[in-house]
Amino acid sequence: MNEEAQAATPAWGPFGRALFDSPGARKLSRVGVVDVGSNSVRLVVFDGAARSPAYFYNEKIMCGLGAGMAETGTLNPKGRERALAALHRFQHLAQGMGMSPLTAVATAAVRNASDGPDFRAEVQRATGLKIWVIDGDEEARLSAQGVLLGWPGAYGLVCDMGGSSMELAEINEGRVGRRTSSLLGPLKLSTLPGGRKGRQAHIKQVVEDLSAEMGPQRDRLFLVGGSWRAIARIDMARQGYPLRVLHEYRMTAKSLRDTVRYIETTDPTILRRATGVSSARMALVPIAADVLTRLVRTFRPKDIAISSYGIREGLLYEQMPQRLRDRDPLIESCRFSESKDARMPGFGKTLFNFVMPLFKSAPESRIRLVKAACLLHDVSWRAHPDYRAEVCFDNATRANLGGLDHSERVFLGLALLHRYSNKREGTRFEPLYRLLDEKRQNEAEILGKAMRFGAMLWMQKDAQMAALRWFPKKKLLELRLSRDASALYGEVAEARFKSLAKSLGAEVSVKLLK
Repeated sequence: MNEEAQAATPAWGPFGRALFDSPGARKLSRVGVVDVGSNSVRLVVFDGAARSPAYFYNEKIMCGLGAGMAETGTLNPKGRERALAALHRFQHLAQGMGMSPLTAVATAAVRNASDGPDFRAEVQRATGLKIWVIDGDEEARLSAQGVLLGWPGAYGLVCDMGGSSMELAEINEGRVGRRTSSLLGPLKLSTLPGGRKGRQAHIKQVVEDLSAEMGPQRDRLFLVGGSWRAIARIDMARQGYPLRVLHEYRMTAKSLRDTVRYIETTDPTILRRATGVSSARMALVPIAADVLTRLVRTFRPKDIAISSYGIREGLLYEQMPQRLRDRDPLIESCRFSESKDARMPGFGKTLFNFVMPLFKSAPESRIRLVKAACLLHDVSWRAHPDYRAEVCFDNATRANLGGLDHSERVFLGLALLHRYSNKREGTRFEPLYRLLDEKRQNEAEILGKAMRFGAMLWMQKDAQMAALRWFPKKKLLELRLSRDASALYGEVAEARFKSLAKSLGAEVSVKLLK
């Protein structure tokens, strides 16, 4: 069956319909996804580039559907009321945005509660929203696919902690492998007898069983879920980490041990003030910290990464044809930004070809950042000229861009800052520069100044009017100009060319071609 026929089949996937109007689409029409979890109910509305969609709207309400379920076997009555009110609100928001029907999924609490079917029926009667219940295996798979949305080709172990359950899934070369589900959610664990000592003994036994089932997992540990993100926020605050972007934040086993001790010895009110974590979430953090400590001790991953992408993003990834999955989310997002916001869409490719002689020996990981910077070099032109450099840096370091670690964000931000400014000193972003060593800071400066100069030599895309040649051994930077381009090489352009050469430590040569 072809993709179009599958998309039209009512039984297609566990959610009844494909999210894309066309499986081959490169742009995603606005799509809303609701995640009915044990602890929270969240609406996310995606928009923009299909491979790296933007978060058009994002709202979470802490309902606590799974609170007390271990004793009663039913959903928390107050949680039901709050969840129903939240879903009413989300439906109205979706209608106001002119969206197609929301896609809603429910996980452990609704899945395991004896009154889960009754709650779903009540929601459908009251709001018209149909909730799809997924089992633990499917929850693990979708969470892992959410990670793959942001890290194409990633490998490691994905751990998604909700309120009532915790799922593990293995990813390797862009595929989801072994997966399993457990009842290690903090709401579930909070009711165990024996206090913390009894809870830790239970966690130890369950994690050892999970390790036996999943086998050795010595690669990266990807953490998905609000409790993990809260721990990461505390780790950032403890260390004075300068970039408060959770996605792709890295922790080591040692820093985690230090942070767990910090959690144990610090007043929760102080932690909340420092991190912005809600009181409801903070109450679960010590339990989640015990689970994470045991996971790291048992699986011994090489490092730990926070993923802001999970089940909701996994729903999108589920609907993507493989040719779309294989595309780079960073480049796709930058292409979308250029087409939407640049004064001259398509010029980024011309600029990339112009600056590439400076990066002939760069690894592929650096070249993709050069490409991203060239695509984004003009998307902030509407900002006031005095603030464009800062706006560019702010956008690159804080925007929803997939496939970037934190040092790469700062590299991209610095390159775009230098697209509009010769100097980076004296900005409010200086604490972030320490995420790059001096050599890479200088490379970002060279890229930014090359874009700053190159943007002066064309007023149309695909025009072959000038070329750079770089001789690193001779420390010579040569500019070759066509006769048509010579008029563009005025005083300001010349000054920018010399500024670029100074950053390279090079002499300059200008040749006029016949």
